[in-house]
Amino acid sequence: MKKKRLGEVLRERGHLSAADLNRALEDQQQDRLVHLGELLLRRGLVTKPELSSALLEVFQVPYIDCTSIQIDAESLKLIPAAMARRCRTLPIRMDGTELVVAMAEPQNLQVLDELRFKTGKPIAPRLAFRGELDAAITKWYGREAPEHQASPESAARAEERGIEFISSSDQKRNVEAMREMQAELNQKSKTTPAVLLVASTIRDAAGRKASDIHIEPQTSDMVIRFRIDGMLREYQRVSRHLQNTVTSRIKILSDMDISERRAPQDGRFLVKIGERRIDLRVSTLPTQYGEKVVLRLLESSAPQETFSKLGLPPAMEEKLKSMLALPQGMILVTGPTGCGKSTTLYSALTYVRKPSINIITVEDPVEYAVPGLNQVQVNTKAGVTFASSLRSILRQDPNVIMIGEIRDRETAEIALKAAQTGHLVFSTLHTNDSVSAVTRLLDLGVPAFQIASSMTGILAQRLVRKLCPCRKSVAASSEFVGRLRAAGVLHPPATQSVSVGCEECDLTGYRGRIGIYEMLVVDDPNRAAIRAGQTGEELRTLARRNGMKLMHEQALEQVCAGLTTIEEVARVVPIEHVTVSSCPGCQRDLAGTFLFCPYCGVQATPMPAEKPAVYEMTGQALVNHD
Repeated sequence: MKKKRLGEVLRERGHLSAADLNRALEDQQQDRLVHLGELLLRRGLVTKPELSSALLEVFQVPYIDCTSIQIDAESLKLIPAAMARRCRTLPIRMDGTELVVAMAEPQNLQVLDELRFKTGKPIAPRLAFRGELDAAITKWYGREAPEHQASPESAARAEERGIEFISSSDQKRNVEAMREMQAELNQKSKTTPAVLLVASTIRDAAGRKASDIHIEPQTSDMVIRFRIDGMLREYQRVSRHLQNTVTSRIKILSDMDISERRAPQDGRFLVKIGERRIDLRVSTLPTQYGEKVVLRLLESSAPQETFSKLGLPPAMEEKLKSMLALPQGMILVTGPTGCGKSTTLYSALTYVRKPSINIITVEDPVEYAVPGLNQVQVNTKAGVTFASSLRSILRQDPNVIMIGEIRDRETAEIALKAAQTGHLVFSTLHTNDSVSAVTRLLDLGVPAFQIASSMTGILAQRLVRKLCPCRKSVAASSEFVGRLRAAGVLHPPATQSVSVGCEECDLTGYRGRIGIYEMLVVDDPNRAAIRAGQTGEELRTLARRNGMKLMHEQALEQVCAGLTTIEEVARVVPIEHVTVSSCPGCQRDLAGTFLFCPYCGVQATPMPAEKPAVYEMTGQALVNHD
């Protein structure tokens, strides 16, 4: 049976004459954005009960009066304000497992799908008139900021244009698939749920400055999580029936084999969001419930952060700049994956970059495109490895060489020899601290004399989350003071900063990250110790006597400055407990690591029983007279 229209139902019920209906339809042709029912109600041709009853018959969706409803606060959190305004929807309450939502267009299946994706719940729509709905959205969500005021239609069009997919493959099938997806995304009325979900997920992840997107199949649904500031946060849950279509869509974009679901695969593609160009590295992994997909987001533009913005203390920054001013030597940056090593190296390259020098990098992958740098991408299948690239680079008349990572003895030896023959070399290692980098190179089989003669400095680093500006300052608790004293902080602050949580930081209390560092300057005493075979605790003790500050000590300075919390520091780096004693001369509190009082010069702790190492310069070598 043919579905009746609103005008027909009103005429059959005697609420509207044919002449009035025809005039209303003619006026509606002038403004397509106005619904016929609202136009009739505005002109007083029908009453609200008459119109709502007719709409119920047409759409089979009950009417809800938004002027007098009460909203469940927990339900309101399920739909963000921007989405509620764009889709003209208002969450009302939970009815069992369903979310009751007031909508201006309850027949719009695309909006219903989008709401279901966002909330992870079945949607029970209710019809609401647009004027009443807009007023209710303003009442419950607050007024929209002036710079964001726009109609839902213009916002939707802007959102469609906000993301552009770019193929990174020369395969014709991948290029055609990318064009089809872009065309489908631009035609919003024909956009499938999988395309909409992939596009919105990538856009939201980029907007929140996420480093990774995790798409994880589970028993009953699929979970999407973002890694923001080093921590995974749940973004949304999606119906299980979309799992295969979403995974296939991402694999098509990444130029993977969609028919292969039993083996891991890797791929990549590019997106452009506004002026930002983002490289997405994609990895799939078969699990018991299906394929897990992880997308790593890499900004194609180079970071222009200064060392101070990265969190380097002024004294450490000056030491690093003095190393970068040297014509040759090797500088290592160490730490686990995701601790900001690449950002630090690129900041160093930006600092030394100038037209008069030749800078070549070999990376896997090339993370940032930097003007003025010659960047080489590792390609194992084509025989382009770190070691093979490094041999060729040395024939390219370089001044500065950056190696993405030292993974084997061959790469390490070539890099160290390059540092000895007039090149400034940067690289990374995966070690826990600066001193451990020496041990790692020795374990790889590099001779100690080669390390001692080539190495200039080693910078170990981690990233800790910064407190959001919504933090508050309170009087320091006894527990806080006790933990700082136990870690060797002699003068804890009288106040401490505590996290609060707001909408900007997703109620986590943290927003952004800052680096904490430990710098081992390979000076003459340290060179002699390395050449003599001293590593580990021996080398660390010598470095501390020469002024090296441990990583957790620099991190605790950030705690005392109110930039982060001691709990966040303890999560990232182990905090050593230090005994606090009194100076026998001036009676001031000193950490147990002090051999002499920095205030009066009196010996603070007894010297070790064994005779300390004494070094003297003999020609060009340091001789240990133990």
